[in-house]
Amino acid sequence: MTAATSTAIPAATPAAEAAAAAAVPPPARPAVGLGPKLGFLAMVVGMFMAILDIQIVAASLAEIQAGLAASADEIIWVQNSYLIAEVIMIPLSGYLARAFGTRWTFVLSAGGFTLTSLLCAFATSMDQMIVFRALQGFVGGAMIPLVFASAYTIFPRDKQAGVTVVVGLVATIAPTVGPTLGGWLTETLSWHWLFLVNVVPGAIVTAVVWALIDIDRPQPHLIRSMDVPGLLMMALFLGSLDFVLEDGARNDWFDDHHILTFSIVAAVAGIGFFWRTLTARNPIVDLTAFKDRNFATGCLFSFVLGISLYGLVYLQPQFLARVRDLNALQIGEVMFVTGLAQFLSAPIAGGLSRKVDPRLMLSIGFGLIAVSNIMLTNLTPESDYWELFLPQILRGMGFMFGIIPVNVLALGTLPPEKLKNASGLYNLMRNLGGAFGLAGITTVMTERSAFHWARLSEHVNPARPEVQGRIDALAARLAEQVPGIDGEVAAVKMIAGEVMRQVTVLTFIDVFWLMSLVVGGAIAVVILARKPDHAKSAGGH
Repeated sequence: MTAATSTAIPAATPAAEAAAAAAVPPPARPAVGLGPKLGFLAMVVGMFMAILDIQIVAASLAEIQAGLAASADEIIWVQNSYLIAEVIMIPLSGYLARAFGTRWTFVLSAGGFTLTSLLCAFATSMDQMIVFRALQGFVGGAMIPLVFASAYTIFPRDKQAGVTVVVGLVATIAPTVGPTLGGWLTETLSWHWLFLVNVVPGAIVTAVVWALIDIDRPQPHLIRSMDVPGLLMMALFLGSLDFVLEDGARNDWFDDHHILTFSIVAAVAGIGFFWRTLTARNPIVDLTAFKDRNFATGCLFSFVLGISLYGLVYLQPQFLARVRDLNALQIGEVMFVTGLAQFLSAPIAGGLSRKVDPRLMLSIGFGLIAVSNIMLTNLTPESDYWELFLPQILRGMGFMFGIIPVNVLALGTLPPEKLKNASGLYNLMRNLGGAFGLAGITTVMTERSAFHWARLSEHVNPARPEVQGRIDALAARLAEQVPGIDGEVAAVKMIAGEVMRQVTVLTFIDVFWLMSLVVGGAIAVVILARKPDHAKSAGGH
């Protein structure tokens, strides 16, 4: 090139070079082969089992209690030990996945979950069951966030909407069908099969993921530089917090010395954990993901979905058992409607997620859940399958219309290097939402039950002539039907039982109103989220 020609072409400025680079589309990611797809499907199955096991024992605690000769205070730890251990593992999983790689971390998690499921099935004492359930929740907890992170790592942008539908469906349908499957297994076989059912699919998942998933490289140096004090403080903080939330309402909160002690431990360890996280050179959990406004608001919405998901899965079976006196299998048959609605609405939600602003879709989802709760405020002591049918349909659709855009808002635009850590935090928020929600629900039910009992008792007073007349008539009838019975005592017990039934219904109505306000209020927060920049994200992925 001559000097003349070289001077005729002006030198490119940095701004021009940046503009030219931006104009060049990023190279298209290669299509995902059959092997990674099958491997990811196996990961989803593993996640399903881990989430399912939170609720699969819920309808069968009485049978487990009888089988292990446990007390009423001990049996609740079949659930609590699993939940507390899982809550500790979920945020830790991101660090482990970076250190060992996704494949090794998931294989160890799935294999450990399978082995501990076998141990739970053959537990011979309550102490053994608590230890094995804690181990099961801890090792299995890593599968949940790894699936969410891998969905955005393995698949290109144009495939992520469909994959998110599958992941969202599994994450919401597993706790919904848990009581149904658990009740059926216990009624048909025995409570041991609540855990044995995991063994064969768990072994298959472990083998398939080992053979077909290889999406990142381990970073062993992270093990040598692990912030052990931060890890211990995180375990103490989350474990103590979950214990307080799970048992506080049943034990009069701070009037119980165990609750007070663990509340202090949670507060002190929490301060220490956040200080270590913000100052350590290589923290166990990277909280800087919360600087992303969409991730922060997505976590908030995940928290609200956790309240709704786990709260409603708890409330409706309680109503059916305490008011309608249904057994575990009958409750499962009623609850199946929600799971079916989720399954059938998943394709609709997936199609809309490609075309509709996720903020609008999230508002619709929360709106459907809120309307479902409002409809349940019309409950009566006679409410049964068909009275609960439409609210369950709306709730199932609401969960699917809610969780898919929440996934997109929280994780869809983060760079790949932040996904593993962020996914752990995101899933932790859903579990904490469930824990806070159940604690709040139990507390409200206790207080409102006492309120309604006091109010109705004023009206059902034997000093009132009409009440005493009702007791006398009922006592005479009972004395005729059952010779030798103290008719008046039996009549008073029957009337007290009916009053308690009415009190229980009124209490559930109050809680459903509160749930509708919480979910409805979340709609107002949707405005804080910004619409995801898909073009930018696609380039980053």
